[in-house]
Amino acid sequence: MNYLLIDTSNQPLSVAVVQDKQTLSEINLNIKKNHSLQLMPSIQQVIVDSGLDKSAINAIVVAKGPGSYTGLRIGVTVAKTLAYAMNVELYGVSSLKALAATAKNEQGLIVPLFDARREAVYTGVYKMVNQQLVNIIEDQYLSINQLLQELHALGEDYTFVGPDTEQLQTHLDGKCVTNIPQAKYMVDLIESPENVHDFTPNYIKLSEAERNWLNQQNKN
Repeated sequence: MNYLLIDTSNQPLSVAVVQDKQTLSEINLNIKKNHSLQLMPSIQQVIVDSGLDKSAINAIVVAKGPGSYTGLRIGVTVAKTLAYAMNVELYGVSSLKALAATAKNEQGLIVPLFDARREAVYTGVYKMVNQQLVNIIEDQYLSINQLLQELHALGEDYTFVGPDTEQLQTHLDGKCVTNIPQAKYMVDLIESPENVHDFTPNYIKLSEAERNWLNQQNKN
């Protein structure tokens, strides 16, 4: 199986082509630049670098959230469009689980997180069990204080993972590793294929604009 894997769920951009379990090519970037400008050229480049023809791609895998609203929309829209146009299967993977997979060699609990501002994060808790990444606490939007309380209650060592750990480090009380997402790891996380037409990002929390719109509708 030849997989094209896409993660634009936050500032980093990661695209890869994986054949079965072997990574043929990848691009991993962590710069402040619009994913709408970067994504398609990056996809074209990794396919060329893989040595495969685009017709050889059997499945598209995309990070489905949570994360940046704009980043998720871009990644999921491109993935859906390609899957439909190429008539291949589409898989969605938790952005947080994908990030956790970059630290699967860490001991204890793995806590991927994205800064959600106002001292809150998108986060989940994972652990390697029999070489499988298992979800211990589901992906959700939490205040940092509440996250720390839940981690303390589990009574195990933990490691925070993600590029946002650097700016949040003063609020955290455990080991931090500043890994960026690497799309190639998602190939080990796929489960059932998605319906291309119905598939939507997992935002978890509505954007401020969406909340304001809903509040206005409720007043009418």
